[in-house]
Amino acid sequence: MSGRISVGCKGPLTGGIKEANAGGQGAQVLARLGYAAIVLEGKPHDDSLYKVVLNKDGVQITPDNSLRMLGNYDLIDKIKEEYGEKVACISIGQAGEMKLAAASVAFTDMEQRPTRHAGRGGVGAVMGAKGVKVIVLDDNGMKMRSPQDPDKFKAANKIFVEGLRKHPVTGEGLPAYGTNVLTNVINEAGAYPTNNFSSGQFAGASKISGETQAETETARGGVATHGCHKGCVIRCSGIYNDKDGNYLTKQVEYETVWAHGANCGIDDLDAIAMMDRLDDDFGLDTIEMGATIGVVMEAGIIKFGDEEAAINLIKEVGQGTHLGRILGSGAAVTGKIFGVERVPVVKGQALPAYDPRTVHGIGVTYATSTMGADHTAGYAVTANILGVGGTVDPLKPEGQVELSRNLQIATAAIDSTGMCLFIAFAVLDQPDTFQALIDMLNAFYGLDLTADGFAELGKSVLKNERDFNARAGFTSEHDRLPEFFRKEPLPPHNLTFQVKDEELDQVFNF
Repeated sequence: MSGRISVGCKGPLTGGIKEANAGGQGAQVLARLGYAAIVLEGKPHDDSLYKVVLNKDGVQITPDNSLRMLGNYDLIDKIKEEYGEKVACISIGQAGEMKLAAASVAFTDMEQRPTRHAGRGGVGAVMGAKGVKVIVLDDNGMKMRSPQDPDKFKAANKIFVEGLRKHPVTGEGLPAYGTNVLTNVINEAGAYPTNNFSSGQFAGASKISGETQAETETARGGVATHGCHKGCVIRCSGIYNDKDGNYLTKQVEYETVWAHGANCGIDDLDAIAMMDRLDDDFGLDTIEMGATIGVVMEAGIIKFGDEEAAINLIKEVGQGTHLGRILGSGAAVTGKIFGVERVPVVKGQALPAYDPRTVHGIGVTYATSTMGADHTAGYAVTANILGVGGTVDPLKPEGQVELSRNLQIATAAIDSTGMCLFIAFAVLDQPDTFQALIDMLNAFYGLDLTADGFAELGKSVLKNERDFNARAGFTSEHDRLPEFFRKEPLPPHNLTFQVKDEELDQVFNF
């Protein structure tokens, strides 16, 4: 499960610290080459585009303007022609080149397709600002890295994998239906933001659910259970084919299905899959783009449910039209330009697929995360909705600050290991699995990490991030949800967000 990669920078969308996380083959290939990180500093003196090649012989940086304004799919095809089918790539599409604040960084998957994205916060714009179009990773001739204590590592790994396989979320739900298994669950809970966060339930949810998606994939010769990198145990990815049985995109993630689906009033899986394909190709964060289109619909520019118009808006971003550049700057900018008041953003970053009025714990995370609105920073849906790691009533403010705080600490630590965050479901419920994780880290690196030490790791990360943001001008006033969440009750529960500001200010009091 250790195939995750982090992209970090000062985020153009938020102006604060930004870490965006992705799967794919990039992390493991980079590690086999012996590198823990690639750091891009400064910027070119001219407007040339560069490719960076890393292999067993070292690093080569060359200008290549033939790559200019290529989408990620055409770009990777061109790279494979030159360097072979086995390289892994880190790349940006047109959005990154244009330095749009919603631009992502793409990583190739096991099929060498650019489908895994460090999406959030505009990391692609920063790569574009450095003039780097693609980083090619070639680990030919390199061996797997080996643990310092192979026997202990193997024993701990066995317990860890067994724990993942026996947990109902990581062993059953996610492999069978992918992350989109959540659609029916969250819709049932009345927390599925619909038509730009104006309702908590979507009438068309069953048409775009994980169950329907898996059925569609299988019927068309796609794949419903698949790993995004080698060694994945959970296998929550997939391959989505069009009506003719031809590859269209990866299995569309829960957040993307929601963002381009319910949030825009669209219940057509094929239309949503096409938008996912375009986002990946142009190099755009699907959450930010879906939220932005929802804001455009709120403004009356196009109608809720108009899938053709929504697809055309994304194409405008890729083409770099005047309107496209506005939309590619994210929901906050788009809302200001079109005079929309209900704009679902924190610190300039769009909210993901859980309404904080009916999942109060995730609302605390959205408000206080160093990253802007970010569900992965402290996924309180675990205890609020799924009954993982205990239960906290999602409809009430009590206990939410402590829940979010503990999860933000744990998440910062897990992300630091390079492990997939989805291991948290099993780790939270199974003490043996958590201990096996620590035992693996100790055996691999020759550490003597304890459970307390793991928590301290998470706290140190958060302290560093908070310090960065303070120096960037952030105060407690930025740790707030948009006002409409406190004023507009959300059907069907008809609740507002009830955690007080003074409570939000206690999240980081460790």
